[in-house]
Amino acid sequence: MSQISVLYNEYRTLDGSYKTLIKQVGDGRFIKRFDLTPYPEKPEDIVCPHYLELKWAIGCPFNCAWCYLQGTLRLQLRKKMPTWKFTTSKIYDVSRYEEIETHIRRFFRAPNTENEVLNTGELADSLMGEKLKEPFSKFIIPLFESQNRHKVLFLSKSDYIKNLLEIDSHKQTIMSFSLNSFKVANRWERGAPPVDRRIHAAYTLSNHNYTVRIRIDPIVPWPSDTWKDDYKELIDSIFSKFTPERITLGSLRGLNTTILHAYDKSWTTFLSESSRWGKRIAFDSRLQAFLELIDYLEHKYGYTDIALCKEPRKMWESLGLEWRKCKCNCVW
Repeated sequence: MSQISVLYNEYRTLDGSYKTLIKQVGDGRFIKRFDLTPYPEKPEDIVCPHYLELKWAIGCPFNCAWCYLQGTLRLQLRKKMPTWKFTTSKIYDVSRYEEIETHIRRFFRAPNTENEVLNTGELADSLMGEKLKEPFSKFIIPLFESQNRHKVLFLSKSDYIKNLLEIDSHKQTIMSFSLNSFKVANRWERGAPPVDRRIHAAYTLSNHNYTVRIRIDPIVPWPSDTWKDDYKELIDSIFSKFTPERITLGSLRGLNTTILHAYDKSWTTFLSESSRWGKRIAFDSRLQAFLELIDYLEHKYGYTDIALCKEPRKMWESLGLEWRKCKCNCVW
């Protein structure tokens, strides 16, 4: 373990201060900071905290039409589909737990100026390996329970939580479920469990004292005559079960590589605006969607723990949200 290096870098954080943070552990194949977004100096710059990724696996078994992994993993032999083989080769889907543990323990031992959240759902669905002989949750959660500074974040569209319910100690774990309106999910999130089952899974874990967050992303203003009511129905379904610790809202977007390699391009008709984060729904339409949902959350449920995902500084300011204090899905 002592031979694994830890690299640091100075980052300007959203509050304007400069901090020396871990950039990566070793060669970065398991633990690396997502730092593709510069500090948002201009109104059109994206607001996104520089969080750490824990790249335990690559791929996703679900077939959401807009999944960016279609472009990101286009050169993999099996594209975005996991093969469930443990291997040390450069083309892999599930990494060897022994190697991951070595890098994580090196991370735990490194001098850290900040408590960190490690996101396991950037290049994979965090719960996609739960039916394996050695499920990821039963490996990673006890490992993070061995210390009390850093947390592990799961992000998933799965509803398979059997293993999680068998883990007694999970104070260092954050569960996050990706949801959409029932109509949008039925049309474009193929292969993923129905939204009501994901909500029930989130509720069940909340009842077992897990910290549970929700991502409503990507918001799609479809169908044009009912989308507002459809997303309010989603919110009602969530709050009828439990109150999430945090809700992050995101809008439909597509990188050029995603659009080029998407198996179903019907969703791209909603994209009319170019940005530094690919094609987007027009700004005014996104603003209307966010205003509608934020107002509904605040006035019906008194809920204000809301953030945006990969939206420009101008959007945050137009909504009266303080981007400098961003508390979105991927951070502490």
